[in-house]
Amino acid sequence: MRRATWWIGILFAIGSTCFLVGPFPGFVELVGSEVDAAVFFVGSIFFTSAAALQYVEGGWWRPRRLDWWSNSIQLTGTVYFNISTFNALRAGLDANEYDRLVWTPDWRGSICFLVSGGIAYVASPRRGWRPQRGDMGWWQPAVNLLGCVFFGISAVAGYVVPATGSMLDQAACNWNTSLGAACFLACALDTLRTGEASKMPIRRRLRKLETEFEAEVERVT
Repeated sequence: MRRATWWIGILFAIGSTCFLVGPFPGFVELVGSEVDAAVFFVGSIFFTSAAALQYVEGGWWRPRRLDWWSNSIQLTGTVYFNISTFNALRAGLDANEYDRLVWTPDWRGSICFLVSGGIAYVASPRRGWRPQRGDMGWWQPAVNLLGCVFFGISAVAGYVVPATGSMLDQAACNWNTSLGAACFLACALDTLRTGEASKMPIRRRLRKLETEFEAEVERVT
């Protein structure tokens, strides 16, 4: 496994874990609202670090490729999350507000994630609209896209909460944030296991072609 890929997996795993546990009401009660807000902010920093490394590793100097667009849009989305989590931390919302909703995915960041995840899925090996089984990490683009959808639902629900105060809306927001983070965590852990990052599908294909070519050369010689 490339060292950079290992770091991408580690950073995404840590960031995803922060967003996985942060929305749980029991976690807020355990650590307090300020610490919980800090967990979201720290998680967003790890997300951005991983996205920046993936952007560089995916070939930042070769624009207009699908993986370049996916990685650059993802990086932009993580920056929006940095801003929103920092604002939530700085705002110092009162305890009652924190009990209702600590943080929701920023709508701009969620749109970036959806676009990025969609591009990565389109660029991945597929049979029709279904992922093509076989290669290591073949399911990552689909699960990553699902996580982006969950974050999008959470963002929508988060904007409904201040208007209605519905406990159902609050639960939808918190649980969808956690579900999205769980999808990202699964992809990060699989990256650590296989060395395959979900948003570098073109590089994955090139490595496969190189491996097959080397095997064919060895067979002939």
